[in-house]
Amino acid sequence: MEPNSLSISCDDCVMHGTSACDDCVVSFVVNREPHTAIVVDAGAARDLRLLSQAGLVPGLQHRARAG
Repeated sequence: MEPNSLSISCDDCVMHGTSACDDCVVSFVVNREPHTAIVVDAGAARDLRLLSQAGLVPGLQHRARAG
């Protein structure tokens, strides 16, 4: 993994298997066709965070398991 990168696994999420998965961006990403890249640069990540905070798009539903 590259420095300053973020790794998210549904297997590590306490919300896995709940209705939160229905509009989770991770579910969208992992259900894409194989070898289809999704790259979000820092500016786009900031914009998505702002849109989420304003309630205009769903936020990241991932919640890491303790341990």
